[in-house]
Amino acid sequence: MKGKRRMFTVKKLLAVALGGLSLLASLPGGAEPLKPVCVVPAKLGGGFDLTCRIAAAALEGTLKTPMQVIYLPGGIGAAAYKQFATTRSREGNALVAHSSGSLLNIAVGKYGHFTADDVRFVASAGADYGAVVVRTDSRFDKLSMLMQALKTDPGGTLIGAGGSIGSQDWVKGALLMQAAGGLPKSMRYVAFDCGGGAITNLINGNIDVYTGDISELRAHVNGGKMRVLAVLADKRLPAPFQNVPTAKEQGVDVNWTLFRGFYMGKNVSDADYQFYADAFAKAYKTPEFARIREEHGLYEFSLSGQAFHDHVKRQVKVLRDLVSSAGLVR
Repeated sequence: MKGKRRMFTVKKLLAVALGGLSLLASLPGGAEPLKPVCVVPAKLGGGFDLTCRIAAAALEGTLKTPMQVIYLPGGIGAAAYKQFATTRSREGNALVAHSSGSLLNIAVGKYGHFTADDVRFVASAGADYGAVVVRTDSRFDKLSMLMQALKTDPGGTLIGAGGSIGSQDWVKGALLMQAAGGLPKSMRYVAFDCGGGAITNLINGNIDVYTGDISELRAHVNGGKMRVLAVLADKRLPAPFQNVPTAKEQGVDVNWTLFRGFYMGKNVSDADYQFYADAFAKAYKTPEFARIREEHGLYEFSLSGQAFHDHVKRQVKVLRDLVSSAGLVR
């Protein structure tokens, strides 16, 4: 009897110890994932690949095991989104790359019935910003002149960019049209295959305004053929664009931040989610992260954890309202 009683006591102690370890593992600030991975929801190369490379480099000093980059192409991110919203929703070791374009796809329903509530957005990698560009000999000397033209004669200004109707580049023009008091569907818009094609047509006089990305203009900043009326950021950017005013400075409340970041499955533990959120928050403060971000052509945009998740959800709502007003979704 004494032997049985002693065995029972040992079993109880083991059970309590294991239960305590389980509880500790579930608390925020949990241990590093055993096999950290970043999922590229596309083929090798491109923006999503770049985003995962930033994560792998930025977290190198935090992770004991180097982050592996793997690929899951399909549907411009739709295949990965579906998996991490369903069958892979508990994978606490995996980050998935996304961009503002992914949010636009959610808003227009290209990811099926899945919404921004079906994953947990973890952290940003950096950002680019929209720009409103004209030729140096344009009739629009200031953004206010363009806005007045869009208000009084929406069809009299031809806007072009490297994306189809409903794309990110189209959104920038639609936001300007909306700020001028008009409807996005009243905008005269010309779609080109890429930003370079749009820039060429702007210089040649085939369009009046180019709504592109500020990073695309680095090679043209000293060319003398184009002028940036506004950058669609909250504050002025560093050189070589430090003298370009924001739209908000000029009384036009339009911001377009093209950010890149990461999400995880909806059902990951709080500990796993918080590990990555805290790791990025720590990395943001280092000069190494700033260097990595700049090398990949991105500007500072540092949000992690719940603040980033909430930001993404607000952006999806803004985009859905915008594309709905243009008749692109029901």
